[in-house]
Amino acid sequence: MKITHASTTLVALPHDEPLADGPTTPGSKNFVALKLGTDQGIEGLGFTFFGGALDKALLAAVEAFAGLTIGEDPRHIEAIVAKLRNASVSAGPGGILTLALSAIDIALWDIKGKIHNQPVANLAGGHRARVDTYASGALMRHFPLAHVEKAAALLKTRGFKQMKTQLALPGDTNPVKEIERIRVVRDAIGYETDLMCDINQRWDVRQAISIGKQVDPFRLFWLEDVTASDDYAGL
Repeated sequence: MKITHASTTLVALPHDEPLADGPTTPGSKNFVALKLGTDQGIEGLGFTFFGGALDKALLAAVEAFAGLTIGEDPRHIEAIVAKLRNASVSAGPGGILTLALSAIDIALWDIKGKIHNQPVANLAGGHRARVDTYASGALMRHFPLAHVEKAAALLKTRGFKQMKTQLALPGDTNPVKEIERIRVVRDAIGYETDLMCDINQRWDVRQAISIGKQVDPFRLFWLEDVTASDDYAGL
């Protein structure tokens, strides 16, 4: 079996959850969709997304990677992934290349599942009837505090046992506002619900230590991506 053709496209999928867009009209999110075809008529579908201003760059990266799979046996997933990593090694690991590679990986596993007439979950070791999830899309940093407070309380009524919000609010970092946001969310959901917080690498080390200590009483489950991963001097 060989991969004979590939196609990619950028699609905008509407949000089906009003909370996802905050206090606005529900919008959409762009995804890069990929289809890998084989000489035996089996096709694999993959997708990836960036969520920022580089959607077209991600599309181009997926197209480039997809072209390198032509002629390969789709069943040899690890070998194909290694080939693509080697082709982009000068750009370093991570970033948009990893996002693009994920679309290829998903499409290859989709082909493998269709070959064996099995869900990919079974190929990966089995499935579960229930999966724990946490809510986060309605609690993002650019939403007004009043919306976040209301959304957190509503999500609790929907049965979520874990939620994740964001700090490093827009504008200059104000510790008072950062701590107030955590307090408001915690008050809205109580302490029986796990609360996580993502900084997206936007604090410096001084802010991380100072604000981190001040939010300690609110018993955060974790603080995520607190400082820039390449801030070697600060670390």
